[in-house]
Parts: sequence; structure tokens; C-alpha cells
Amino acid sequence: MALNFQVVIDCKNPHVLADWWAETLEWIVEPQDEAFIRSMVDQGFATEEETTTHNGKLVWKDGAAIGPEEDQDKDTRRRFLFQTVPEDKTVKNRVHWDVRLNGQDKDDVRAALEARGAKYLWTAKQGPHEWHTMADPEGNEFCIS
Repeated sequence: MALNFQVVIDCKNPHVLADWWAETLEWIVEPQDEAFIRSMVDQGFATEEETTTHNGKLVWKDGAAIGPEEDQDKDTRRRFLFQTVPEDKTVKNRVHWDVRLNGQDKDDVRAALEARGAKYLWTAKQGPHEWHTMADPEGNEFCIS
């Protein structure tokens, strides 16, 4: 039996972080169905407090997802889901992701990511392979190589 998964990232501002990562990975933010959200509120299954407006659209307040534009099959797509948690990040991630640069210069990419709010943490090396470890605007670690 083949299993599939999504990566879930705990954060304070899921819509802002989803926008940042969608731009970084050249993915898209999954659209949310405003009519469905409104109907859930109107029927009493959700409250106005569970919604917000982001980029002029009604969305669920506590979550946003991104994925590759060409990969939108709900059963098999690659996906990051950003969800709100009440606490701040306090320790190093036990899981992180590596962003492969496909031939782009890692120092140029590092500078571009820093200009958009990422933080450089350190450079590591194993044999001839070198990578930068960074943190996104909310402090989640990732590597670029």
C-alpha cells in the first residue's frame, strides 16, 4: 500500500508564511472557497472569528496551504500546510527541508532570501558538498544547496 503525506508547519501567521514559501518555491497558495466558508458560517458550523480576510479574500484564519501549480490532484499532490499554533518557536526544528537550487548559486539565493526576511544561520560542508542553513521569517530552519 502506497501512502502519501503533507508537511505541516506550525506558525503564528499561516497566510503570510504560506505567501513567503509559495514565492520561494515558485509554488501557488491553494485557493480557499469563499462561498463554502461563508455557508459554513451562515449554517452555524463555523464562526466569523474562525475566518479572516487575506489579500482581499475570505479565508479560514488558522490555515493556508501551498503546492506546485501543476500538482493539484488532492490524492497525490505535494503540499505544505501552514497552521496557527499559540506558542512561539522556542527550539531547533527536529525536521527541516532542503531546498535544492537546481544550479543556482547558493550565495545569490541566500542574499535574495535574506532580502525577503530569511535569516542566515550557518554554512556546513560534507566532502565536496556545501550548504547554507537558514531560517524563514518565523524561524523555521531549512537548508539551501
